[in-house]
Amino acid sequence: MTPTADHSPPRVPDPARLAQVQALGDLHEPYAHGAAADALFIAAMNEILDWHRQRNPFYARLLDQHGLRDARVASIADCAALPPIHANFFKTHEVCSVAPEDVVLHLTSSGTTGQKSQMFFDAWSIGAGQAMVEKIFRHYGWIQDTAVNYLLVSYEPQPNMKTGTSWTDHSLMRYAPAHDARYVLRATGSGGHEFDIYGTIRALQDFAEQGLPVRIFGFPAFVNATLERMRALGLPPLTLAPGSMTFFGGGWKGQADKAIPKAQLQTRIEEQLGIPTALVRDGFGSVEHSVPYVECPRHRFHVPVWSRVVVRDVATLALLPAGQPGFLHFLAPYFTAAPTQSVLMGDLAAWYPGETCGCGLAAPWFDLLGRAGQGKNRSCAVAAAELLKGNAA
Repeated sequence: MTPTADHSPPRVPDPARLAQVQALGDLHEPYAHGAAADALFIAAMNEILDWHRQRNPFYARLLDQHGLRDARVASIADCAALPPIHANFFKTHEVCSVAPEDVVLHLTSSGTTGQKSQMFFDAWSIGAGQAMVEKIFRHYGWIQDTAVNYLLVSYEPQPNMKTGTSWTDHSLMRYAPAHDARYVLRATGSGGHEFDIYGTIRALQDFAEQGLPVRIFGFPAFVNATLERMRALGLPPLTLAPGSMTFFGGGWKGQADKAIPKAQLQTRIEEQLGIPTALVRDGFGSVEHSVPYVECPRHRFHVPVWSRVVVRDVATLALLPAGQPGFLHFLAPYFTAAPTQSVLMGDLAAWYPGETCGCGLAAPWFDLLGRAGQGKNRSCAVAAAELLKGNAA
């Protein structure tokens, strides 16, 4: 496998009607910020509004109900004022703006049980999302031609498996050739998975001996459980090769009682695996909003040029100023397969101006604070966390 650097960019399904959407997706600097970026974003939002209004009866009715039959936006504030669709809507409804024959990928947001978001992707929607990841990885210098070892802390693929996190973690292997790849959540052969904690320890030991950089992708809870077991067994710390990194996603949902502060996990990884804390990164995203958010070296989620983030009061849904916690609300005018250009999440967050980070990026950033409510809503991490039962250190 070789990195897909400098490949042809994905193309929108209708170049005449989606020229600004294409231009936004083609931007190479992932954290460009300012008036020019905003103007292109607004133009792309108008095109994607027309696209879904004309092709998606549900979305056309939603706009009508809000008196926005012919809605146009002229500012980022106008974009934020569009009626959002809650992410939970996609757990009970399948809404597509493309023909069935144009769907090239179907992903779900959870494991084998619980509510699942059903998201369908046409070639542009999945290709544009992958291009965003590539540009962010390039920005941080993570695309290389030399081989690395992979520890995939996610579900080992099975036939017809559609879980989003497993697909994402596997797709991240395109940015450096794989010398070896090991899965932490192993397929049982009967449709399920189990946490192979001793296999994970052996993989880390093997990788340390081989001396190649290691990339660890997936759920942080299983890495923490592995490191705790290594300490309980009296195993010495490992020193993974320079250039090793982690890229976590999924959080600690379903395992709050075992969660440790992020800074503590970063320190633990540095002490037991030799990976500097600046390279212990988190990623954030969802199948309902497929723009990737990747921590900077100071562990802040800066907002990439292809999206905008606002935060809303949990009681009134009013827009909140910097530093105030509320519901995370994503805006992104690129997804052609479904009307996801304005999605209200169940996650709690606070946003901050870019200059308050100190990493040098001007783009605003947000801090994840948790999830509002639990109920029956589940995610990949919730399903995966159940596999930790019986594997406590």
